[in-house]
Amino acid sequence: MDLGISGKWALVCGASRGLGFGCAQALVQEGVNVLIVARVTQALAEAAERLRGDAASQGGALVLTVCADITSEQGRQAVFAQRRDFDIVVTNAAGPAPGDFRNWSQEDWQRALQANMLTPIELIKATVDGMAARGFGRIVNITSSAVKAPIDILGLSNGARSGLTGFVAGVARSPLAAQGVTINNLLPGAFDTDRLRGTMQGVADKTGQSLDAVLQARRNAIPARRFGSAQEFGAICAFLCSQQAAYITGQNVLADGGAYSGTY
Repeated sequence: MDLGISGKWALVCGASRGLGFGCAQALVQEGVNVLIVARVTQALAEAAERLRGDAASQGGALVLTVCADITSEQGRQAVFAQRRDFDIVVTNAAGPAPGDFRNWSQEDWQRALQANMLTPIELIKATVDGMAARGFGRIVNITSSAVKAPIDILGLSNGARSGLTGFVAGVARSPLAAQGVTINNLLPGAFDTDRLRGTMQGVADKTGQSLDAVLQARRNAIPARRFGSAQEFGAICAFLCSQQAAYITGQNVLADGGAYSGTY
């Protein structure tokens, strides 16, 4: 299927590895030019090299990089100094560390809110009016399945991402919806990423089990009996950015191999 977005420009955050890289890769394979952002210089350069290889085989999409912390004002300024207008924005930032809420300080909460709620809102604010003026825009926020089924040791993430979810529910249904701009949240369940392993290590440390035992128990709890891949996730993201997805907005799209057992 031709998604109709070849030649568009996308900003993809946290794109040097994991789910962010999967999204950038899927967009490049559709002919989308991307500006990828990450904090680690070497990892960003390696990701860009891989993406340029994909771009060369798909007609030559451009791949730009900005090494910056997108959760900081300076990082966002660096991005918009490189390029001001984007047709597609994929917001993504590392989730807060797991733990016991009794041990979290106000500073811990502020960092979580800055990374996983306020930064996506700032990126939306900076780009949606240009999208609306051009009659096309796609914003996809990578959040978490914990928005629908909270995980006790991920309270910082549960809280911050739920705040973003509430904000998006309103703004996605504003007049922007009639101007060709869609805003959706993409909720990953258990995908094979460093983040998953870090979270499961926290469970292992808390319970005294081995990491392998915790990972296997998590797989067994998923109807698909496996973890998802970054490529699968990226494909979903690319579809939400497509011309065909123009009638989908304000939604929380859950990708979790069937782990969430609720009807809604």
